[in-house]
Amino acid sequence: MKEYKSKNIRNITLIGHGGSGKTSITESILFTSGEITRLGKVEDGNTTSDFRPDEVERQISISAAMMHCDWQNTKINIIDTPGYADFIGEVKCGLSVADTAVLVLKAVEGIEVGSEIVWKFANDESIPKCCIINKCDNERANFSEVFNQIKNDLTHDAVAVQIPVNQGINFNSVIDLLKMKMLVYERNGNGKYKLEDIPSDQKAEADNLRNELVEKVAETNEDLMNKYFENGSLTDEEIKQGIQKGILNGNLVPVVPIGATANVNLAGFMDFAVEYLPSPAERNVIKALKNGSELDLPINEEKEPAMFVFKTLSESAIGELSFFKVYSGTIQHGLDLSNPNTNKFERTSQIYILNGKHRKEVPHLFAGDLGAVVRLKDTHTNNTLVSKSLGIKFKEIAFPNPIIQFAVKPRAQGDEDKIANGFHTLHEEDPTFKMHFDPELSQTIISGQGELHLNLAAKKLKDKFGVEVDLIEPKIPYRETIKGKCSDSEYKHKKQSGGRGQYGHVHLKLEPRKRGEGFEFEDAIVGGVVPGRFIPAVEKGLNDILEKGVLAGYKVVDVKVTLFDGTYHTVDSDEISFKIAAAQAFKKGFLDAKPCLLEPIEEVKITIPEEYMGDVMGDISSRRGKILGMDTGGKYQIIRALVPLGELFKYSTQLRSMTQGRGLYEMSLSHYEEVPKEIEAKIIAAAEKEKEEA
Repeated sequence: MKEYKSKNIRNITLIGHGGSGKTSITESILFTSGEITRLGKVEDGNTTSDFRPDEVERQISISAAMMHCDWQNTKINIIDTPGYADFIGEVKCGLSVADTAVLVLKAVEGIEVGSEIVWKFANDESIPKCCIINKCDNERANFSEVFNQIKNDLTHDAVAVQIPVNQGINFNSVIDLLKMKMLVYERNGNGKYKLEDIPSDQKAEADNLRNELVEKVAETNEDLMNKYFENGSLTDEEIKQGIQKGILNGNLVPVVPIGATANVNLAGFMDFAVEYLPSPAERNVIKALKNGSELDLPINEEKEPAMFVFKTLSESAIGELSFFKVYSGTIQHGLDLSNPNTNKFERTSQIYILNGKHRKEVPHLFAGDLGAVVRLKDTHTNNTLVSKSLGIKFKEIAFPNPIIQFAVKPRAQGDEDKIANGFHTLHEEDPTFKMHFDPELSQTIISGQGELHLNLAAKKLKDKFGVEVDLIEPKIPYRETIKGKCSDSEYKHKKQSGGRGQYGHVHLKLEPRKRGEGFEFEDAIVGGVVPGRFIPAVEKGLNDILEKGVLAGYKVVDVKVTLFDGTYHTVDSDEISFKIAAAQAFKKGFLDAKPCLLEPIEEVKITIPEEYMGDVMGDISSRRGKILGMDTGGKYQIIRALVPLGELFKYSTQLRSMTQGRGLYEMSLSHYEEVPKEIEAKIIAAAEKEKEEA
């Protein structure tokens, strides 16, 4: 087997809006490099990276897929990530191990919402970047316009290193501004090109763009700038080193034209990747934690072994397949490694390199490389495996918080354990998918990044675990309270049916408390009219009814109850009698003290382009929302508002619809406030109906 040290590896993660052509680019790279012998197509459902049934059916990428090829004795690892917002966690996984993030844009539409989101992710992680303008073989392709969008809207550091000659349906030629040659591709789709001189009618433009490129390279380094001013130019070697360092340091973003479906300029891109994009060795170090302090770990195959699991897949035949990046040493079969996340040890089994679903076993992988390992017992996504002597842990991927949730309703009784186990497995594969049981609402709640995300989780549950569920709107955790007082609520529990009876008699006073102060109980009995041994039973009865509610079955909050009088029977009184008496007295008093329902109010932060402000603010008002304020964040407007939780079900879907997918939001509980009476009546009626049907 061919071995690759760190300097001969390129780890590239393709990111971009859905439909930009990332999967087609991956397929053409594999074909051009000879890794596959047949060029698949997304529409035919036969690409290497989109192999799962849901991906084939929907013709979109759903999960990050890992591929590799050899080009000029260099191993290029490619991670093809989904472009749809529902699967943004997969992008985070792919970027966590990238040495270059390659943003794919369409030569017609240019920058789209997905482009902006994933570009920000790459910026946040300080990953070297490159841009591909794909679909230059489209009849409406406009490379120059999209290139200007990149410079104006994404980064002023963008620089064209290659340009299309005949973009459009006949696209097959590219001018390489570094070689100052024209690459003419064969029209049979084999991806091969021959070098020709630049045509005379293209020479002036190529010279101008070459000068712009050299000037941009000079701006990245003070020494180069001085040489440029002194000599009016830079040598080829100075340009090469300047580009390499500029990309590595984030001062240069090269832009390349491609026509993936026609297989034009994938070879030119790979040539550039091998010569100019950073290897793991050039990125040099990775941040790690040791004893709570951050340190720089050298990426070195001679050191102790250390790897990071960035993704997990559940395979029915072999169990979990863990995708990893080697950060130090050599990973091979039979290593005993420590997992500092779980404080357990793992022994590595077979090591694989992947092309989609196709696995190839290898004896070992060196630092900087990507691979997969099977049958790790206690290691999942975001876990570190490391030689115990190193004692380090790698920084975990920061996954986005859920933006939508559903309640789960089993279609068959007795499936609860299967559902819980199945969803737990799905969470281990995809940490952006979450599940918990809400004891207050008696519902299993799943949450994630969008409706499609959760609908696919339910489908996976059926396909993998044979369990069917319906996804329904979650109940809202309303609260009950009072606005008035009840000075005396009396209840006498008396039961006599032969032998010892039951007797408990109490007088309660109910008063409202300030919002958030909770429940308070005061024992104001004088003279032992209710003996002290029964006081805890009174309080227990009150606590029970507080949990069950009076109006609609929701928890009661912010009430003070005073026990000030009562009677007892020396023989018949017991704890259960006073529990019942206290609960019933509370119910009576509660209904006489101006009861009301409270609803959770969420503080919502919505980030949108300015042109959607009117629609979004109008929509907030229609949801009984209150605008708190507005801020500017770069090209975006940020709206802060208070909105009832009951009005936010499926809001992520509606916001995407209103803003053509360009709106983002996050929310957190702010406080509880009174429900309007007309809505309260509907909530109470629904609760009564549910109780009758139970």
